Amino acid sequence: MITPRFHCTQTLEAVVVSIYCPSVRASDVEINVDETLLTVHINPYFLRINFPHSVLEDDQSSATYDPSSGYLTVTLTKEVKGQEFPDLDLLAKLLAPRHVEVPKQPAIEVIGSEASSQSELEELVDLTDAISLEQREILEAAENDWQFPQTIAESSSPLQLSTKRYYGFLNMYTGYFTHVVHAENDVNELGSEAESCLPEERRAKRLQHEEKKWDEEHYMADYMDDEYIQELLAWEDPGLKDAECILTESENMTMLNLPRKEYLPTELQQRNLYLTLLTLLFASAYDRRTTQHDPTPESAWTICSLIPAFSALDPPPYLSSENVPLSIPTPGFTDHDLASALMPSYRRSLAFPLYRSFAMADACRNDVAAVLAKGRRMVTRYLLEMKHVLDHHEVYYVYNKIWVDDFCVWIQASASDEIILDIAQQLKVLAITKSMIGWNIENLEDAALVDTTSSDSDSDDESSE
Repeated sequence: MITPRFHCTQTLEAVVVSIYCPSVRASDVEINVDETLLTVHINPYFLRINFPHSVLEDDQSSATYDPSSGYLTVTLTKEVKGQEFPDLDLLAKLLAPRHVEVPKQPAIEVIGSEASSQSELEELVDLTDAISLEQREILEAAENDWQFPQTIAESSSPLQLSTKRYYGFLNMYTGYFTHVVHAENDVNELGSEAESCLPEERRAKRLQHEEKKWDEEHYMADYMDDEYIQELLAWEDPGLKDAECILTESENMTMLNLPRKEYLPTELQQRNLYLTLLTLLFASAYDRRTTQHDPTPESAWTICSLIPAFSALDPPPYLSSENVPLSIPTPGFTDHDLASALMPSYRRSLAFPLYRSFAMADACRNDVAAVLAKGRRMVTRYLLEMKHVLDHHEVYYVYNKIWVDDFCVWIQASASDEIILDIAQQLKVLAITKSMIGWNIENLEDAALVDTTSSDSDSDDESSE
Protein backbone atom coordinates (compact mmCIF):
# COMPACT_ATOMS: atom_id res chain seq x y z
CA MET A 1 0.00 0.00 0.00
CA ILE A 2 1.10 3.57 -0.75
CA THR A 3 0.83 6.32 1.83
CA PRO A 4 -0.58 9.30 -0.08
CA ARG A 5 0.50 12.90 0.28
CA PHE A 6 -1.86 14.76 2.59
CA HIS A 7 -2.26 17.80 4.82
CA CYS A 8 -4.71 18.77 7.57
CA THR A 9 -6.43 22.02 8.51
CA GLN A 10 -9.11 22.86 11.05
CA THR A 11 -11.95 25.20 11.81
CA LEU A 12 -13.71 25.76 15.10
CA GLU A 13 -16.10 22.89 14.36
CA ALA A 14 -14.30 20.50 12.00
CA VAL A 15 -11.03 18.97 10.83
CA VAL A 16 -10.35 18.91 7.08
CA VAL A 17 -8.01 16.32 5.56
CA SER A 18 -6.89 16.81 1.95
CA ILE A 19 -5.50 13.61 0.41
CA TYR A 20 -3.73 13.50 -2.95
CA CYS A 21 -4.80 10.29 -4.72
CA PRO A 22 -4.99 10.91 -8.49
CA SER A 23 -6.59 8.56 -11.04
CA VAL A 24 -8.83 6.63 -8.65
CA ARG A 25 -12.53 5.85 -8.60
CA ALA A 26 -14.37 7.81 -5.95
CA SER A 27 -16.86 4.96 -5.52
CA ASP A 28 -14.05 2.72 -4.22
CA VAL A 29 -13.18 4.98 -1.31
CA GLU A 30 -13.53 3.39 2.17
CA ILE A 31 -13.55 5.77 5.13
CA ASN A 32 -13.74 4.67 8.76
CA VAL A 33 -13.77 6.86 11.87
CA ASP A 34 -13.13 5.49 15.35
CA GLU A 35 -12.79 8.19 18.01
CA THR A 36 -9.37 9.72 17.23
CA LEU A 37 -8.58 7.36 14.35
CA LEU A 38 -9.34 8.08 10.69
CA THR A 39 -8.71 5.33 8.13
CA VAL A 40 -8.96 5.96 4.40
CA HIS A 41 -8.48 3.15 1.85
CA ILE A 42 -8.68 3.55 -1.90
CA ASN A 43 -6.56 1.16 -3.91
CA PRO A 44 -3.52 1.50 -4.04
CA TYR A 45 -3.52 4.14 -1.26
CA PHE A 46 -3.95 3.60 2.45
CA LEU A 47 -3.89 6.32 5.11
CA ARG A 48 -4.38 6.05 8.87
CA ILE A 49 -4.34 9.27 10.89
CA ASN A 50 -4.45 9.46 14.65
CA PHE A 51 -5.80 12.86 15.76
CA PRO A 52 -5.04 14.31 19.21
CA HIS A 53 -8.79 14.45 20.01
CA SER A 54 -11.91 12.59 18.95
CA VAL A 55 -13.81 13.33 15.75
CA LEU A 56 -17.28 12.31 14.57
CA GLU A 57 -18.74 11.12 11.29
CA ASP A 58 -22.14 12.81 11.39
CA ASP A 59 -24.48 14.72 9.07
CA GLN A 60 -22.08 17.68 8.92
CA SER A 61 -19.20 15.44 7.83
CA SER A 62 -18.44 14.98 4.15
CA ALA A 63 -16.04 13.52 1.60
CA THR A 64 -15.59 14.94 -1.89
CA TYR A 65 -13.26 13.94 -4.71
CA ASP A 66 -12.02 16.35 -7.38
CA PRO A 67 -10.77 14.36 -10.41
CA SER A 68 -9.15 17.44 -11.97
CA SER A 69 -6.83 18.05 -9.01
CA GLY A 70 -6.70 14.46 -7.71
CA TYR A 71 -7.55 15.53 -4.16
CA LEU A 72 -9.96 13.72 -1.84
CA THR A 73 -11.21 16.14 0.84
CA VAL A 74 -12.57 14.59 4.04
CA THR A 75 -14.31 16.86 6.56
CA LEU A 76 -14.96 15.46 10.05
CA THR A 77 -16.82 17.13 12.89
CA LYS A 78 -14.99 17.71 16.16
CA GLU A 79 -16.57 15.91 19.07
CA VAL A 80 -15.99 19.01 21.21
CA LYS A 81 -16.77 22.11 19.16
CA GLY A 82 -14.09 24.80 19.42
CA GLN A 83 -11.44 22.38 20.71
CA GLU A 84 -7.95 23.07 19.35
CA PHE A 85 -6.21 20.18 17.56
CA PRO A 86 -2.45 20.86 18.02
CA ASP A 87 0.39 19.76 15.70
CA LEU A 88 -1.71 18.99 12.63
CA ASP A 89 1.32 19.92 10.53
CA LEU A 90 3.52 17.25 12.17
CA LEU A 91 2.74 14.39 9.82
CA ALA A 92 4.89 11.81 11.59
CA LYS A 93 2.95 12.43 14.79
CA LEU A 94 -0.39 12.02 12.97
CA LEU A 95 0.80 8.77 11.39
CA ALA A 96 2.06 7.30 14.67
CA PRO A 97 0.03 4.37 16.04
CA ARG A 98 -2.64 5.13 18.60
CA HIS A 99 -1.33 4.87 22.15
CA VAL A 100 -2.97 2.09 24.15
CA GLU A 101 -3.24 2.70 27.87
CA VAL A 102 -2.01 -0.20 30.00
CA PRO A 103 -4.39 -0.84 32.90
CA LYS A 104 -2.75 0.07 36.19
CA GLN A 105 -5.13 -1.97 38.33
CA PRO A 106 -4.54 -5.71 38.82
CA ALA A 107 -6.25 -7.83 36.20
CA ILE A 108 -7.14 -10.50 38.78
CA GLU A 109 -9.51 -9.90 41.65
CA VAL A 110 -9.70 -12.30 44.60
CA ILE A 111 -13.39 -12.97 45.29
CA GLY A 112 -12.92 -15.28 48.24
CA SER A 113 -10.76 -18.02 49.74
CA GLU A 114 -11.28 -21.17 51.76
CA ALA A 115 -9.61 -21.78 55.10
CA SER A 116 -7.33 -24.80 55.47
CA SER A 117 -8.63 -27.75 57.46
CA GLN A 118 -5.35 -28.02 59.34
CA SER A 119 -4.83 -26.18 62.55
CA GLU A 120 -2.46 -23.19 62.53
CA LEU A 121 0.12 -25.12 64.58
CA GLU A 122 0.15 -28.11 62.24
CA GLU A 123 0.44 -25.78 59.25
CA LEU A 124 3.40 -23.98 60.85
CA VAL A 125 5.18 -27.31 61.50
CA ASP A 126 4.68 -28.37 57.88
CA LEU A 127 6.03 -25.07 56.60
CA THR A 128 9.08 -25.29 58.87
CA ASP A 129 9.92 -28.77 57.59
CA ALA A 130 9.56 -27.63 54.00
CA ILE A 131 11.75 -24.54 54.07
CA SER A 132 14.86 -24.55 51.94
CA LEU A 133 18.47 -24.01 52.94
CA GLU A 134 18.30 -20.41 51.74
CA GLN A 135 15.20 -19.78 53.84
CA ARG A 136 16.92 -21.29 56.88
CA GLU A 137 19.86 -18.92 56.39
CA ILE A 138 17.44 -16.00 56.33
CA LEU A 139 15.80 -17.15 59.57
CA GLU A 140 19.20 -17.56 61.21
CA ALA A 141 20.25 -14.12 60.02
CA ALA A 142 17.06 -12.63 61.50
CA GLU A 143 18.03 -14.07 64.88
CA ASN A 144 21.56 -12.65 64.51
CA ASP A 145 20.80 -8.99 63.75
CA TRP A 146 20.59 -9.76 60.02
CA GLN A 147 24.26 -10.66 59.69
CA PHE A 148 24.66 -12.81 56.57
CA PRO A 149 27.85 -14.72 55.81
CA GLN A 150 29.56 -12.79 53.00
CA THR A 151 32.33 -13.46 50.50
CA ILE A 152 33.98 -11.18 47.96
CA ALA A 153 32.45 -11.81 44.57
CA GLU A 154 34.77 -12.38 41.63
CA SER A 155 34.49 -9.74 38.92
CA SER A 156 33.45 -11.04 35.56
CA SER A 157 32.40 -9.52 32.27
CA PRO A 158 28.74 -9.65 31.32
CA LEU A 159 27.68 -12.90 29.73
CA GLN A 160 27.37 -12.50 25.96
CA LEU A 161 24.87 -14.91 24.46
CA SER A 162 25.26 -13.69 20.89
CA THR A 163 28.07 -12.60 18.62
CA LYS A 164 25.88 -9.83 17.20
CA ARG A 165 26.50 -6.27 18.41
CA TYR A 166 23.72 -3.74 18.17
CA TYR A 167 24.02 0.00 17.67
CA GLY A 168 22.17 2.98 16.26
CA PHE A 169 18.83 4.39 17.34
CA LEU A 170 17.72 2.51 20.49
CA ASN A 171 20.31 -0.16 19.61
CA MET A 172 17.97 -1.55 16.93
CA TYR A 173 20.51 -2.19 14.16
CA THR A 174 23.26 -4.62 13.30
CA GLY A 175 25.03 -5.83 10.17
CA TYR A 176 25.42 -2.45 8.47
CA PHE A 177 29.23 -2.50 8.81
CA THR A 178 29.90 -6.15 7.96
CA HIS A 179 31.84 -5.17 4.83
CA VAL A 180 33.07 -1.79 6.05
CA VAL A 181 36.70 -2.63 5.14
CA HIS A 182 35.67 -2.74 1.48
CA ALA A 183 33.96 0.68 1.63
CA GLU A 184 35.70 4.05 1.66
CA ASN A 185 34.34 4.97 5.07
CA ASP A 186 36.92 7.47 6.29
CA VAL A 187 35.02 8.36 9.47
CA ASN A 188 34.75 4.81 10.81
CA GLU A 189 37.04 4.64 13.85
CA LEU A 190 36.37 1.00 14.69
CA GLY A 191 37.91 -0.48 11.56
CA SER A 192 37.03 -4.05 10.73
CA GLU A 193 35.82 -4.56 14.32
CA ALA A 194 32.82 -2.28 13.93
CA GLU A 195 30.43 -5.26 14.13
CA SER A 196 32.18 -6.99 17.03
CA CYS A 197 33.18 -4.20 19.44
CA LEU A 198 31.45 -3.97 22.79
CA PRO A 199 30.22 -0.51 23.85
CA GLU A 200 33.12 0.02 26.25
CA GLU A 201 35.58 -0.94 23.50
CA ARG A 202 34.00 1.55 21.10
CA ARG A 203 34.43 4.31 23.66
CA ALA A 204 38.07 3.40 24.29
CA LYS A 205 38.82 3.43 20.55
CA ARG A 206 37.06 6.78 20.15
CA LEU A 207 39.05 8.42 22.94
CA GLN A 208 42.28 6.98 21.58
CA HIS A 209 41.50 8.32 18.11
CA GLU A 210 40.68 11.78 19.45
CA GLU A 211 44.01 11.94 21.25
CA LYS A 212 45.80 10.84 18.08
CA LYS A 213 44.08 13.48 15.94
CA TRP A 214 44.68 16.37 18.34
CA ASP A 215 47.23 18.72 16.78
CA GLU A 216 48.53 21.60 18.92
CA GLU A 217 50.15 23.37 15.96
CA HIS A 218 46.94 23.34 13.88
CA TYR A 219 44.88 24.65 16.77
CA MET A 220 47.36 27.40 17.63
CA ALA A 221 47.68 28.43 13.98
CA ASP A 222 43.91 29.00 13.85
CA TYR A 223 44.04 30.74 17.24
CA MET A 224 46.72 33.22 16.24
CA ASP A 225 45.52 33.82 12.68
CA ASP A 226 41.76 33.93 13.17
CA GLU A 227 40.65 36.54 10.66
CA TYR A 228 38.45 34.12 8.69
CA ILE A 229 37.21 32.39 11.85
CA GLN A 230 36.05 35.78 13.14
CA GLU A 231 34.08 36.17 9.93
CA LEU A 232 32.44 32.78 10.52
CA LEU A 233 31.67 33.70 14.12
CA ALA A 234 29.92 36.87 12.96
CA TRP A 235 27.71 34.95 10.52
CA GLU A 236 24.04 34.61 11.54
CA ASP A 237 21.94 31.68 10.43
CA PRO A 238 19.10 33.13 8.33
CA GLY A 239 16.90 30.13 9.14
CA LEU A 240 16.83 31.12 12.82
CA LYS A 241 15.56 34.63 12.11
CA ASP A 242 12.06 33.47 11.16
CA ALA A 243 9.49 33.99 13.88
CA GLU A 244 7.74 30.70 13.05
CA CYS A 245 8.99 27.55 11.35
CA ILE A 246 6.53 26.03 8.89
CA LEU A 247 7.65 22.86 7.12
CA THR A 248 7.60 23.05 3.34
CA GLU A 249 5.79 20.60 1.08
CA SER A 250 9.14 19.07 0.13
CA GLU A 251 10.02 18.52 3.79
CA ASN A 252 6.61 16.96 4.47
CA MET A 253 7.07 14.64 1.49
CA THR A 254 10.42 13.51 2.88
CA MET A 255 8.75 12.80 6.22
CA LEU A 256 6.03 10.76 4.51
CA ASN A 257 8.64 8.62 2.78
CA LEU A 258 10.32 7.69 6.05
CA PRO A 259 9.47 4.32 7.64
CA ARG A 260 6.81 4.63 10.31
CA LYS A 261 7.70 2.82 13.49
CA GLU A 262 6.38 2.76 17.00
CA TYR A 263 9.19 3.35 19.49
CA LEU A 264 8.91 2.01 23.02
CA PRO A 265 12.00 3.39 24.76
CA THR A 266 12.57 3.07 28.47
CA GLU A 267 12.82 6.24 30.52
CA LEU A 268 16.62 6.02 30.44
CA GLN A 269 16.69 5.44 26.67
CA GLN A 270 14.35 8.39 26.13
CA ARG A 271 16.66 10.57 28.19
CA ASN A 272 19.70 9.45 26.19
CA LEU A 273 17.93 10.26 22.91
CA TYR A 274 17.71 13.92 23.89
CA LEU A 275 21.43 13.94 24.71
CA THR A 276 22.29 12.25 21.40
CA LEU A 277 20.13 14.81 19.59
CA LEU A 278 22.41 17.56 20.93
CA THR A 279 25.45 15.98 19.27
CA LEU A 280 23.63 15.73 15.91
CA LEU A 281 22.51 19.35 16.05
CA PHE A 282 26.00 20.48 17.08
CA ALA A 283 27.57 18.84 14.02
CA SER A 284 24.88 20.31 11.76
CA ALA A 285 25.39 23.77 13.29
CA TYR A 286 29.16 23.54 12.75
CA ASP A 287 28.78 22.65 9.08
CA ARG A 288 26.14 25.34 8.49
CA ARG A 289 28.34 27.97 10.12
CA THR A 290 31.61 27.02 8.42
CA THR A 291 29.95 26.75 4.99
CA GLN A 292 27.53 29.60 5.68
CA HIS A 293 24.67 27.25 4.87
CA ASP A 294 26.09 26.27 1.48
CA PRO A 295 27.10 22.59 1.89
CA THR A 296 30.30 21.46 0.19
CA PRO A 297 31.47 17.99 -0.89
CA GLU A 298 33.20 17.78 2.50
CA SER A 299 30.05 18.48 4.50
CA ALA A 300 29.06 14.81 4.88
CA TRP A 301 32.54 13.95 6.20
CA THR A 302 32.52 16.92 8.58
CA ILE A 303 29.12 16.06 10.04
CA CYS A 304 29.91 12.38 10.52
CA SER A 305 33.35 13.08 12.00
CA LEU A 306 31.91 15.38 14.66
CA ILE A 307 29.27 12.89 15.88
CA PRO A 308 30.68 10.09 18.09
CA ALA A 309 27.48 8.08 17.58
CA PHE A 310 28.36 7.93 13.86
CA SER A 311 32.12 7.60 13.71
CA ALA A 312 32.52 5.29 16.72
CA LEU A 313 28.92 4.11 17.28
CA ASP A 314 29.29 5.68 20.73
CA PRO A 315 26.27 7.84 21.73
CA PRO A 316 25.78 9.59 25.10
CA PRO A 317 25.81 9.40 28.03
CA TYR A 318 29.57 9.85 28.29
CA LEU A 319 31.95 9.86 31.21
CA SER A 320 31.33 12.63 33.70
CA SER A 321 33.19 15.90 33.34
CA GLU A 322 34.70 17.52 36.40
CA ASN A 323 33.99 21.00 37.66
CA VAL A 324 30.77 21.44 35.69
CA PRO A 325 28.80 24.29 37.32
CA LEU A 326 25.34 23.30 38.49
CA SER A 327 23.78 26.73 38.19
CA ILE A 328 20.30 25.57 37.21
CA PRO A 329 18.85 22.79 39.38
CA THR A 330 16.26 20.88 37.40
CA PRO A 331 14.43 17.57 37.70
CA GLY A 332 15.21 16.92 34.01
CA PHE A 333 18.77 17.50 32.81
CA THR A 334 21.47 19.12 34.89
CA ASP A 335 24.25 21.27 33.46
CA HIS A 336 26.49 18.32 34.21
CA ASP A 337 24.43 16.07 31.93
CA LEU A 338 24.44 18.53 29.05
CA ALA A 339 28.13 19.45 29.35
CA SER A 340 29.27 15.83 29.44
CA ALA A 341 27.13 15.06 26.39
CA LEU A 342 28.63 17.95 24.39
CA MET A 343 32.22 17.47 25.57
CA PRO A 344 33.16 14.97 22.81
CA SER A 345 31.61 17.32 20.22
CA TYR A 346 33.78 20.17 21.49
CA ARG A 347 36.89 17.98 21.46
CA ARG A 348 36.23 16.65 17.99
CA SER A 349 35.60 20.14 16.60
CA LEU A 350 39.10 21.01 17.83
CA ALA A 351 40.76 17.88 16.44
CA PHE A 352 39.15 16.91 13.12
CA PRO A 353 37.77 19.62 10.79
CA LEU A 354 39.54 22.41 8.93
CA TYR A 355 38.60 25.27 11.25
CA ARG A 356 39.52 24.54 14.88
CA SER A 357 38.43 27.14 17.35
CA PHE A 358 37.01 26.95 20.86
CA ALA A 359 35.02 30.11 20.15
CA MET A 360 33.54 28.34 17.14
CA ALA A 361 32.47 25.40 19.34
CA ASP A 362 30.80 27.83 21.74
CA ALA A 363 29.01 29.51 18.84
CA CYS A 364 27.72 26.12 17.68
CA ARG A 365 26.40 25.41 21.19
CA ASN A 366 24.49 28.71 21.04
CA ASP A 367 23.18 27.73 17.59
CA VAL A 368 21.89 24.44 19.00
CA ALA A 369 20.14 26.32 21.82
CA ALA A 370 18.52 28.63 19.26
CA VAL A 371 17.32 25.68 17.16
CA LEU A 372 15.82 23.93 20.19
CA ALA A 373 14.15 27.17 21.28
CA LYS A 374 12.24 27.19 17.97
CA GLY A 375 10.66 23.82 18.82
CA ARG A 376 10.27 20.47 17.10
CA ARG A 377 9.63 21.88 13.63
CA MET A 378 12.97 23.66 13.48
CA VAL A 379 14.72 20.60 14.89
CA THR A 380 13.04 18.52 12.19
CA ARG A 381 14.24 20.94 9.51
CA TYR A 382 17.85 20.68 10.71
CA LEU A 383 17.66 16.88 10.77
CA LEU A 384 16.12 16.75 7.30
CA GLU A 385 18.90 18.96 5.92
CA MET A 386 21.47 16.63 7.49
CA LYS A 387 19.64 13.68 5.95
CA HIS A 388 19.74 15.39 2.54
CA VAL A 389 23.52 15.86 2.78
CA LEU A 390 24.19 12.26 3.84
CA ASP A 391 21.72 10.74 1.35
CA HIS A 392 23.84 12.17 -1.47
CA HIS A 393 27.02 10.46 -0.24
CA GLU A 394 27.72 6.96 -1.52
CA VAL A 395 29.07 5.75 1.85
CA TYR A 396 27.80 7.96 4.66
CA TYR A 397 24.13 7.49 3.77
CA VAL A 398 24.28 4.48 6.09
CA TYR A 399 24.17 6.82 9.10
CA ASN A 400 20.76 8.01 7.96
CA LYS A 401 19.56 4.41 8.07
CA ILE A 402 20.72 3.74 11.64
CA TRP A 403 20.27 7.20 13.19
CA VAL A 404 18.84 10.20 11.31
CA ASP A 405 15.70 8.64 9.78
CA ASP A 406 14.53 7.40 13.17
CA PHE A 407 15.35 10.72 14.82
CA CYS A 408 13.22 12.57 12.24
CA VAL A 409 10.22 10.36 13.06
CA TRP A 410 10.81 10.34 16.81
CA ILE A 411 11.21 14.12 17.12
CA GLN A 412 7.77 14.67 15.59
CA ALA A 413 5.88 11.72 17.03
CA SER A 414 7.30 11.31 20.53
CA ALA A 415 9.59 14.14 21.63
CA SER A 416 8.33 16.66 24.17
CA ASP A 417 8.25 20.37 23.34
CA GLU A 418 8.51 21.15 27.03
CA ILE A 419 11.69 19.14 27.48
CA ILE A 420 13.21 20.58 24.29
CA LEU A 421 12.52 24.16 25.43
CA ASP A 422 13.94 23.45 28.90
CA ILE A 423 17.14 22.10 27.35
CA ALA A 424 17.35 25.16 25.08
CA GLN A 425 17.22 27.52 28.06
CA GLN A 426 19.90 25.58 29.94
CA LEU A 427 22.12 25.24 26.89
CA LYS A 428 22.04 28.98 26.23
CA VAL A 429 23.71 29.77 29.58
CA LEU A 430 25.74 26.57 29.90
CA ALA A 431 29.39 27.20 30.80
CA ILE A 432 31.87 24.82 29.13
CA THR A 433 35.42 25.92 29.87
CA LYS A 434 38.66 25.15 28.07
CA SER A 435 39.97 23.33 31.14
CA MET A 436 37.26 20.67 30.66
CA ILE A 437 38.63 19.69 27.23
CA GLY A 438 41.78 18.14 28.69
CA TRP A 439 44.41 19.35 26.20
CA ASN A 440 45.93 22.26 28.18
CA ILE A 441 44.40 24.72 25.74
CA GLU A 442 44.60 27.64 28.17
CA ASN A 443 48.33 27.10 28.77
CA LEU A 444 48.99 26.90 25.02
CA GLU A 445 47.11 30.14 24.38
CA ASP A 446 48.81 31.95 27.28
CA ALA A 447 52.24 30.83 26.07
CA ALA A 448 51.48 32.00 22.54
CA LEU A 449 50.34 35.41 23.79
CA VAL A 450 53.51 35.77 25.89
CA ASP A 451 55.66 34.94 22.86
CA THR A 452 53.76 37.46 20.76
CA THR A 453 54.19 40.16 23.42
CA SER A 454 57.92 39.39 23.68
CA SER A 455 58.33 39.54 19.91
CA ASP A 456 56.54 42.88 19.73
CA SER A 457 58.75 44.24 22.53
CA ASP A 458 61.92 43.10 20.77
CA SER A 459 60.73 44.70 17.54
CA ASP A 460 60.13 48.00 19.33
CA ASP A 461 63.61 47.89 20.89
CA GLU A 462 65.26 47.24 17.53
CA SER A 463 63.37 50.06 15.86
CA SER A 464 64.32 52.52 18.64
CA GLU A 465 68.01 51.70 18.19
